[in-house]
Amino acid sequence: MRNRHPRRIGAAVLVAALAALACAPAAGAAAARPSSLQGEVNAIKATGNEGVVAEATGARGHRFATAGQADTSTGAPAVRNDAFRIASLTKTFTATVLLQLAGEGRLSLDDSVDHWLPGVVSGNGNDGSRITVRQLLQHTSGIYDYTHDLPVLASTSGFLANRFTSYTPAQLVAIAMRHAPSFAPGTDWQYSNTNYILAGMIINRVTGHTWQDEVTARIIRPLGLRHTSAPVADPFIPGPHLHGYSTFGSGPTIDVTALNPTLGDAAAEIISTTADLTTFYTALMRGQLLAPAQLAQMESTVPAPLWPGARYGLGLWWVPLSCGGGYYGHSGGAPGYNTLVGATPDGQRAAVVASTGDGDADSQAALDTLVDQQLCQAGPA
Repeated sequence: MRNRHPRRIGAAVLVAALAALACAPAAGAAAARPSSLQGEVNAIKATGNEGVVAEATGARGHRFATAGQADTSTGAPAVRNDAFRIASLTKTFTATVLLQLAGEGRLSLDDSVDHWLPGVVSGNGNDGSRITVRQLLQHTSGIYDYTHDLPVLASTSGFLANRFTSYTPAQLVAIAMRHAPSFAPGTDWQYSNTNYILAGMIINRVTGHTWQDEVTARIIRPLGLRHTSAPVADPFIPGPHLHGYSTFGSGPTIDVTALNPTLGDAAAEIISTTADLTTFYTALMRGQLLAPAQLAQMESTVPAPLWPGARYGLGLWWVPLSCGGGYYGHSGGAPGYNTLVGATPDGQRAAVVASTGDGDADSQAALDTLVDQQLCQAGPA
């Protein structure tokens, strides 16, 4: 979950995995021309990934493509309905629930964190009375990203020693509170997974239920997302799934599929498929999950200075397209898994791609190209 170079998604290099993947596509990543989904998937596979699954919906209908293996130990191929860890795409689910609660009048985006979680954000210059719910969702709080301090993400030995460790949300926030904030609330932008751990805690305080229960009741069941789950502490992925692989920057490649997801919690815990993610993001863009006022708040963005033109809303990136306009979506990286999703503002076009393995220096550009090309099939968004 650690921030890396904005053009890399891979889970290697100190495994800054699970990171917001504060490294999504840049404008002009590809020329706007008709292209083959299968060809783009093959190109991603060729950049050092083990398996790739993708889905695109738009002017050319509903299409799927796969390449490589789901499990290198058995040789099983990657297939359409394989599940995978979506990592930071979880943030869009969490933000959607909080915006639904705001629409119901049960909280305000301008409530302070202290209003709901008194004393939780404090010490070393941290002050929850000065940070709003909106600033958490938009990454303008200044709060330190706890994932920088997790041994499980830092090395092969750290991963193997800690992959089954459980964390409570309070423990994750406490890690962040050991550090001074990066800036005063509302004065800058910086991706921090801690923001969404706090968002999940606020959902629990407002509703009396866990964020996992609220996401399930409000999003997963109503949309019929049969292959999507928030597994809490279960380290295994149920049913057919892609195995994740990583070298953690050096050493042999290891299977990193089994991992206690509590280290990601409301920032990065969910498991899903390309089909379910397509359903979710298109439903969100079409206004099926949020009232117009709340969707407008979600789509209200601030500059996110990681690449030209990038902006961040409430649990959503806005990314320029090479053919004009832009898309809303998110990126996600867990050890061994990289995911990118984009949907046009009207929800009529969407593209989702997931890859496994660390990839190489060209992997991010290949994922960018797939989403850009598929969303540009019918011209500007």
